[in-house]
Amino acid sequence: MSSGTDLDEHLSLLRRRWLLLVGCVVFGGTAGLALMRLTPPAYTATAQVLVMPVGPQDQPNQVTSRQREALNLDTEAQIAQSSVVAARAATALGVTAIEPAEVTVPPNSAVLWISVTAAQPATAAAQAAAYAEAYLTNRRQSALTAMAEQQQAVLGKLKQVNAGIDQVIKQLARLPRNSAEHAIAAQRQGVLNRQAASLALKYDALRTVAVTPGTVISQATPPSAPSSPSLPLHLGTGLMAGLLTGSAAAYARDRLDRRLRTPADVERLTGLPVLSDLSSPREHGVLHELACAVVSACPGKRLLVRALPADLYASSLAEPLAVSAPLVVLDGSDVRDLSRADAAVLLIGLGLVTAHDVEATRRQLARHDVPIIGVVTATDAVPSFVPLLEPRTHTPLGKLVATGELEPGGAAETTPMQALHHHPRRPGKQS
Repeated sequence: MSSGTDLDEHLSLLRRRWLLLVGCVVFGGTAGLALMRLTPPAYTATAQVLVMPVGPQDQPNQVTSRQREALNLDTEAQIAQSSVVAARAATALGVTAIEPAEVTVPPNSAVLWISVTAAQPATAAAQAAAYAEAYLTNRRQSALTAMAEQQQAVLGKLKQVNAGIDQVIKQLARLPRNSAEHAIAAQRQGVLNRQAASLALKYDALRTVAVTPGTVISQATPPSAPSSPSLPLHLGTGLMAGLLTGSAAAYARDRLDRRLRTPADVERLTGLPVLSDLSSPREHGVLHELACAVVSACPGKRLLVRALPADLYASSLAEPLAVSAPLVVLDGSDVRDLSRADAAVLLIGLGLVTAHDVEATRRQLARHDVPIIGVVTATDAVPSFVPLLEPRTHTPLGKLVATGELEPGGAAETTPMQALHHHPRRPGKQS
């Protein structure tokens, strides 16, 4: 089956259950709007901070296509929204608790966007600005603390080197000038002197380095419109949820409904082939093709025509369509029809029969070894199979029993078609 056919079946199913689908979509949209009205408004303010290197203690970040700065801004973003910075910001504002911040890093930049969402615009702006200042203060203090520790470490190492130099100088004074020990001590003195000079330069660099953690390049201002709730978000989510729920409900309802509404339903739910569909606009020659299909599929000469429902002819909206076939047509009115029939054709009124009804008829015919060669579906027109052979006069069962004519070899080969020809017409039609 092609994808186009599958799509047509899905669309046909949704068209059949359009009321359920539309109801779910309307309910979903209404629920989304109601949720938006019940959700209190929230305002988001953003402060932009330019992060600068604070000294040689910074761990450089690997330069990639996304991050071209030497600073590890992803780490800085995590620090900016940490509990330590939040506590500093709360202390600066004089409150005990503060809204959490959301920090983002634009690609190829050294800027942090610090955003805070609160119930009031002024509160959001004040807290975003407090987060920015608290982050810069924390970064400056952390840098100063790290540099002080490095200075202490360098100074301690320099003292050790200077003590070693003093010890070597005293040792040189006691050694003979041309001895090997004197040469070794002199070489060691040169090495210690170079180490002392390097440590002195590093110590001076740590003392003179400028600590500039960064600067606020865009102050947080109170937003003029709320950032949430969002009409497109709530309405779109509600409509989509309603559409999905309605589609699922339509599919479930259609699968639970065993009523045969289309020829595709007949084949899917019963497994019987559809010989012809008279529910759609009939093309020229469709009745002839139906007769050919019935004759070719019938294994014998006696064809039983079973209508579902039984009053299909009386409930049809138009006159029956005569289908001539060189077969003995049995309508089931004679008690011998089931025993004589070689095959059966079911006339199914779409929308009037369920798959359980067809299955019950199939079991009944199977008990009498009557195979079903196919199904003819109809809505406003019902085919009436007319035999080309001249039918005999119908004899009731009581008369056959009374006269003793009910013998296995004396069964009539045809049944009258009065039940198939003389059907009640619709009101307003002339006989």
